[in-house]
Amino acid sequence: MNPRHNDTTAPQLTRPAHAAYIDGLRAVAVLSVIVYHLYAQWLPGGLAGVDIFFVVSGFVVSASVGNLESMQFSRFVFYFYSRRVQRIVPALVVCLLVTGLFSALFIPNAWLSDTNKYTGFFAFFGLSNLVLAVTGDNYFSPRVEFNPYLHTWSLGVEEQFYLIFPLLFFMWVSKRPRKTLCVVLFTGGLALSVLSAWWLSRRDNGLDFYLIPGRFWELASGILLYQLLALAKRPLGVIDRNGTLGSMALLGGSLVLLAAGFKVLSPEQLPFPGALLPVAGTLGVLYALHGRVPRDWLHRLLISPAVTLVGKMSYSLYLWHWPVIVLLRWTTGIDAPVWRLLAAVLTFALGTASWYYVENPVRRSAVLKGMRRPALVGAGLATLTCGALLWLGIQAAQLKLNMSLSVVSQRADDWYPSRPLEPSNDGCLDTWNRTKLNGGPVWTYSRAGCSLPATYRGRLYVIGDSHAMAYNRMLREFARDTGVKVFAYNNGGCPFIVLLPRKQNEVASCAPGTDAAIAQIEAQVRPGDVVFMPSLRLPRFSDEWARFDDSSAWGYMFGPEAVQSRVDGVREAIPILQKLAAKGAKVILEGPTPEFRSQPFRCSDWFNRDNPICSGGDRIARADLEALRAPVLESYAHIVRGVPEVSVWDPLPPLCPDSVCSTHTADGRPLVFDGDHLSGYANRLLLPSFKQFVSKLMEAGSAS
Repeated sequence: MNPRHNDTTAPQLTRPAHAAYIDGLRAVAVLSVIVYHLYAQWLPGGLAGVDIFFVVSGFVVSASVGNLESMQFSRFVFYFYSRRVQRIVPALVVCLLVTGLFSALFIPNAWLSDTNKYTGFFAFFGLSNLVLAVTGDNYFSPRVEFNPYLHTWSLGVEEQFYLIFPLLFFMWVSKRPRKTLCVVLFTGGLALSVLSAWWLSRRDNGLDFYLIPGRFWELASGILLYQLLALAKRPLGVIDRNGTLGSMALLGGSLVLLAAGFKVLSPEQLPFPGALLPVAGTLGVLYALHGRVPRDWLHRLLISPAVTLVGKMSYSLYLWHWPVIVLLRWTTGIDAPVWRLLAAVLTFALGTASWYYVENPVRRSAVLKGMRRPALVGAGLATLTCGALLWLGIQAAQLKLNMSLSVVSQRADDWYPSRPLEPSNDGCLDTWNRTKLNGGPVWTYSRAGCSLPATYRGRLYVIGDSHAMAYNRMLREFARDTGVKVFAYNNGGCPFIVLLPRKQNEVASCAPGTDAAIAQIEAQVRPGDVVFMPSLRLPRFSDEWARFDDSSAWGYMFGPEAVQSRVDGVREAIPILQKLAAKGAKVILEGPTPEFRSQPFRCSDWFNRDNPICSGGDRIARADLEALRAPVLESYAHIVRGVPEVSVWDPLPPLCPDSVCSTHTADGRPLVFDGDHLSGYANRLLLPSFKQFVSKLMEAGSAS
């Protein structure tokens, strides 16, 4: 039945022709991606499997509608999207919801997981690639390794391509087909995309990698191959040619190109020029096997039952492999062979279940086949919307219903400095607002809900990197208890007074925000005000995603470059601090807080204590810490001699009263969230010391 005679139901056409070797190519693509993600050293260029998928998708999507004739545009659009809905939506929604549930159970909120929630939500609507591009999470940056929705970027590219495809391909199937013009348009789009990919690759590899302008050429190449074969009267599914020496040579050469890409390709070169190898190889395989009788062993291998089954399940396998790997990375780790084996087993188990119990039933559903095409498309959109809302409910439950299995989420007040405060004994509440200065946030903390006068007339200014914001709770409690207004300037990743080696580009990117904050503080401070300057001053033994070698930390602190950085930092800081002092302000420098070799928020539960990130242990000898702190305290001493209005508040004694410093108190309460940022409980522990220290300075400043 031709769809132009019945546009009210889902297509009743004979199923589009199927070529088994295409499933073989899909199997090669998905297996290469899975192997790469399990252990990149096994297949360094395995990510090129995604590029194979793009070419195959362009070819197959064209073939699925290329034989339609005399179509009206609306009928063609609904026909096309009804097929895409049945193909993509069910398995995607199930995977995203299950991934959302397990993420809520096992992944705590942190910087490392901060973009996960945005990526996951927008993945329902084919926009996760835009989120990743906007947030600057380059595919090869550490944070994306912990995002279970990362792999949906490629689905986003395809789904955005599907918005363009019907507009261009319609002239191929319209009542007055203009097939040559259609070929010209796709050729032009391919050329523009190649230029875009080349241009972006030299300026922003993240945008090039994630966005459709740098990827359209791969999909268009598959479309053009289909169109050229169709114009040559070689339809898909008609096997009427024996293999020739030429076709066998082309097949062998194309497979060599694919193998070379898998072996030598640098993933950072994708999509341009790195994808040239897999794209050329895929086009060569498609052309060489198109319409050929399977005589040679390579052809027969690609269409063997086991290989084609993997190819048929490739969508579900691709959907599930990455969430499995990431959830293991958050819990047990994925470094040991046993966990890689488990990841592979779970991937195939879940992928097989998705294929048999989600994909196939939906594709074969008699109910869906009888639905009107617009209704089927609408049902798909409704399913995506309902799925996204349910996913949001799961994420909300993690925070409000304590559904998480992680102690970090269950005891959030102890772990997170940003949690809401209870009213003081006098009924005073904390209040805050947020403004921006030169693109960076400025937080104002004050108190409300009570008529008590402020204890001091001075104000507290805070400037620093993320370690300044790690005092969030302590600063809000200080404002609530004293009535002193607090202004906190956050310049993420940018310490004030640089005492560690920094790359020149980091210094340059930090300067505008730091200069603007200092200028505003200098213009506003008056006698009685205090300026607090906490920042990261010690080298890290670990970060949220990795453990560093101890020797590198010590070298980073005591090498000649570090010595020079401290000399330069002191020299640059003194004139700025003298200007603040001349306005009557007192300045507080923070004694360096403890650094640890593990990440407590990733090592405090039964399911993650044996993760490799925890191998450094939760303790450090205070003597080692004091040795690391000594150069910083010496630099502070130079500053104090130059600016007597500067003093040093040292949080170390309350945090580490013994000869060994620990990430937790004796009763198990966390002192640091990750390897160096203070926890919510540490904020409460330090408040009395900080309040006493600041009070003396404000009293002295007001009296002078």
